[in-house]
Amino acid sequence: MTNIVYRQLTLEECERINEMNPSQYIGKAWREVDGKRQLVEINYHDTDWPNGYEHHLTHLKRTVLDGGSAIGAFDNNDKLLGFATVDRTFFGNKFNYVLLDQLFITLEHRNKGIGKKLFMLSAKAAKGWDADKLYICAGSAEETVAFYFAIGCKEAEEIKKELYESDPRDFQLEFPLSLVND
Repeated sequence: MTNIVYRQLTLEECERINEMNPSQYIGKAWREVDGKRQLVEINYHDTDWPNGYEHHLTHLKRTVLDGGSAIGAFDNNDKLLGFATVDRTFFGNKFNYVLLDQLFITLEHRNKGIGKKLFMLSAKAAKGWDADKLYICAGSAEETVAFYFAIGCKEAEEIKKELYESDPRDFQLEFPLSLVND
């Protein structure tokens, strides 16, 4: 694969996420044990979209319709390899946060820099809206959390209660948009 094209997804293209393989093997995940967060073996293979395909399709369409950012990564044959979405709704008391709602790479193309590129393009879009930080509810898989920390995310200073309560195992993270080059 020589060139990957990154561009905004149209509403008509949203259903193309079904071209992707969302499965993930999770060897270890972060869990609360005796009041302390630690890595535990779970040996779980998720073969489908977390929360189901319809959930992710609905969220993607909503992001596009609401003027958020929905960026896709396509190969030379115009196959969708990954996508990232940022909701345009601001929240937070101390900072203007926007939610990085989705970031998925098809199984066969993970660990090739596509996720990082999608993340940074999403961050640039959010910075253009004058947001201060991206807010991320990162799944608790060891690799997922390591990815976000490696690109500069840290635990969120402000916690959005509804997001935390939807899955308390998730890491509530933030990424300061001041780190994004114009």
